[in-house]
Amino acid sequence: MNTQHRTELLQNALTERILILDGAMGTMIQKYKLTESDFRGERFKNSTIDLKGNNDLLTLTSHS
Repeated sequence: MNTQHRTELLQNALTERILILDGAMGTMIQKYKLTESDFRGERFKNSTIDLKGNNDLLTLTSHS
């Protein structure tokens, strides 16, 4: 199956139902070898729990 055909199938499915797409974003983030402080940023610097690995927080704590 070529890329164009896969794209058409995906577009057709999107018109019929809600799709949840999952990718390798977590794996890509791990390549940066981020530290606990990278996940905390200024906003969560006083958090009492470990935040490392909570990739969703990076949308709030990382600006680059």
